[in-house]
Amino acid sequence: MEVEVLKEKLFNNLTNYSEEEIQEIEKAYNLAKDLHSKQVRQSGEPYIIHPISVAIILSEMKADKDTICAGLLHDTIEDTPITKEEIAREFNIDVANLVDGVTKISKLNFSSKQDRSLANTRKIISGITEDVRIIIIKLADRLHNMRTLEYKTEFKQKENSLETMEIFVPLAYYIGAYRIKSELEDLSLKYLKPEEYKKTEEKHLLIEEDSKHCLEEMLFNIKNILECNEIPNEIKTRTKNIYGLYKKLSEGKKIEDIHDLLSLKIMVDDITNCYITLGLIHSKYNPINNKFKDYIWNPKTNMYRSLHTTVFGEDDRLVQTQIRTFDMDEVASFGLTSYWNQSKDNAREKMQNDLKEKYQFFKSLTEINTTFGDNQEFLTQIKRELFTDKIYVYTTKGDIIELPKGSTPIDFAYRIHTDIGNSMIGAIVNDDKVSIYEKLKNKDRVRIITSSLSMGPGKDWEEKAQTTHAKRKIREFNKR
Repeated sequence: MEVEVLKEKLFNNLTNYSEEEIQEIEKAYNLAKDLHSKQVRQSGEPYIIHPISVAIILSEMKADKDTICAGLLHDTIEDTPITKEEIAREFNIDVANLVDGVTKISKLNFSSKQDRSLANTRKIISGITEDVRIIIIKLADRLHNMRTLEYKTEFKQKENSLETMEIFVPLAYYIGAYRIKSELEDLSLKYLKPEEYKKTEEKHLLIEEDSKHCLEEMLFNIKNILECNEIPNEIKTRTKNIYGLYKKLSEGKKIEDIHDLLSLKIMVDDITNCYITLGLIHSKYNPINNKFKDYIWNPKTNMYRSLHTTVFGEDDRLVQTQIRTFDMDEVASFGLTSYWNQSKDNAREKMQNDLKEKYQFFKSLTEINTTFGDNQEFLTQIKRELFTDKIYVYTTKGDIIELPKGSTPIDFAYRIHTDIGNSMIGAIVNDDKVSIYEKLKNKDRVRIITSSLSMGPGKDWEEKAQTTHAKRKIREFNKR
């Protein structure tokens, strides 16, 4: 019965799809159901429940027809007799490539389980360079698996949760899929540290209950002010997710000092009204000056855009207000996947082009993938450079540059431009001249001093650099 309920839920999500698209998705559903008909999950449920659930998650993102078909068929090449070529004949080459992109490489190709695991992890991570939809399907797959993790052994629960935190949470962050990222963090913490999770969850529920009046009162007041000023709006309340709360508390923060524990998300119709709204909120609620961020004109490196201001709300509680347009809110929740709703006809091309042009991590990932042939070395560098603590430093123009923790002005210079790195003779950080080997800190403002008389990078620069890009450019110069 549950299969039919899930099927109905999936097809109810497809009301804005064309008749031809719905027929193609139904064809993929029937094929998946037939191929998985004799298989069951560890819960004892029919296996088809998993691919339908993955397709539902994708349909909630308004994914294109090919992506939903691939979501329904994502386990068929690995677990059933059908081949990539047969899927291409039944559907098209895009669907076949997407299914193949999330399919594990056959164990026959490897001498050990670890080698296979490394190769498959690399295949998933580097798949984004060919088609970002591979990662999106994999994130939907992982999200449903994490939602149903209670049927696994304790060892598997912890193993899957650790992998989720190390690989899938950073990937969700990099493409801006905050909703998926937050849920994956909470589910992972639940299995990695069950006692801490339970304690934090209880605190979270108490905070939600205790702050309900404050947030509702602020929502009512701000809505009133905006409507009096004829600004179209929608406002939502939010409490920091369980993992986010746990992380702040484990860093020694007190609950009352967490400035973004409570939030109001305020959506308006255009950018001008974002700034008018900011002024109107400050006229009613006193802001904390050092907690204002303008991510509209200086977007985060995953293209998140919003105004953030923390104010003293009702009962003097700290409340972060996030002000953005309706389109920005879609990107804030769903990241790159919001393009499906905003650019229906060419969403895939726009996703891939924007990844290459605007997302800093994409260039780093491509470079690491090209530089490291060995799968273990590739994954080690990915974790060291991309899936680690990051710092965000500023150019003199105010542009945000994302670097791994421990980076130096050398990494910064080469990230700006190869010629700047090669002609660097010094660096100024926050108005102070520093060594080019100095480790940069979050929010540093950096200016590189260059000279046409520079002899180029020193022999020890490569050792001091943290990023693959800087190391490669230094090596290339010294070879010349």
